[in-house]
Amino acid sequence: MRVTWWGHSTVWLEDSGTRLLTDPVLTGRLAHLRRMAGPSPRLPGAPDAILLSHLHADHFHCASLRAVPGNPLLIVPKGARGFAARALGPEMARRVVELAPGEETEVGAVRVRAVPAAHDGNRGPWSRERAIAVGFVVEGVARTWYAGDTGLFDEMSDLGPLDLALIPVGGWGPTLGAHGHLDARDGAEALRRVKASWAVPVHYGTFWPIGMGRVRRHMFDEPGPRFAEFAAQAAPDSRVRVLAHGETLDLEPAA
Repeated sequence: MRVTWWGHSTVWLEDSGTRLLTDPVLTGRLAHLRRMAGPSPRLPGAPDAILLSHLHADHFHCASLRAVPGNPLLIVPKGARGFAARALGPEMARRVVELAPGEETEVGAVRVRAVPAAHDGNRGPWSRERAIAVGFVVEGVARTWYAGDTGLFDEMSDLGPLDLALIPVGGWGPTLGAHGHLDARDGAEALRRVKASWAVPVHYGTFWPIGMGRVRRHMFDEPGPRFAEFAAQAAPDSRVRVLAHGETLDLEPAA
């Protein structure tokens, strides 16, 4: 069981010999955002599948999807198949697997199940593309929850117990909590609800608005360590590992 965080919500996950990639952003620039921490992702090979949580451009990044090697499955939320076909072309569209919460598919030796997320999954206010937002639970030798983008929701408690939770804890603005996101404190509450043995914070400290590289660094740097502090109080039985960009955590799931 191996997990590598490449910044923002891009995670390389290996379980039972199956290789998964979440919401890849492989570039140094995304609209008004610039990669301000960590190296550009260096994938170790071709994944078996890419898990895409929703249509927002910092999660469903078309240029990055085209750059991923191999011919991985694209596992997308209900409603996203049409956008994937239009944005990525017919060859990639043939590899799309669309899941609603509660539905699952097999990828190699693991099962991937879509689970709810409390987030607006549409492409954006300027777009007519509509789909739901989801998270994913991956079941192999471990049970791993990748939350995507989400706020707190009651059904979180139904997801556990887990071996690993990949929990978003920040972003690039001070008002994220008002728009279906978790901050460091709410991320710790999410960890308490899902009862994960291990947690890794994601979705923070990578892409910052251009022109803000020298100001308000705390807003970008602090969410991961702050999440660890809050989690020690809210979920003392869980272990938190704050990964550096490009760092790998090897886990041996509990029996």
